Amino acid sequence: MQEHYRVRISDDSLVFGAAHFITLGPDCCEPLHGHNYRVAAEVAGPLDENHCVLDFLVLRENVKAIVESLDHRVLLPTESPSIRVTAGDEEVAATMGQRRWVFPRGDCVLLPLPNTTAELLARYLAVRLLDRLTTRCNCRPSVVRIEVQECFGQSAVCDIWGE
Repeated sequence: MQEHYRVRISDDSLVFGAAHFITLGPDCCEPLHGHNYRVAAEVAGPLDENHCVLDFLVLRENVKAIVESLDHRVLLPTESPSIRVTAGDEEVAATMGQRRWVFPRGDCVLLPLPNTTAELLARYLAVRLLDRLTTRCNCRPSVVRIEVQECFGQSAVCDIWGE
């Protein structure tokens, strides 16, 4: 008999409001808009000496810290082949063809992503969570799963294998 253990969190503390736009091809870009994203996190791994994969409070604290860094911000992709993002001390400009957006620097999060889709946001959160758990909690889960819901009935999931 083989056993696998997972812990999962999803609650109202794991919500962030953010603006974004995504490209849908080299010449097509959505208008700037926002979502109240909801995040669920799941971690799989062996049981520790306390017979836990990971304490729920530790998981929630680490996911919440990442989520809060995105809350009430404009999410901009810095690795987009279509959108050019230029950050200065005071403002950030994003351009695509003839379109140009300018935001206060403090209102933006520059993400090392080619697009700010729900799928890539889930991957970003999963990688950051795995890194935080490894470096801050001395925990190396076998799998980190993040679900990002951008509105009711629409969500994306990313699994990252830690081992």
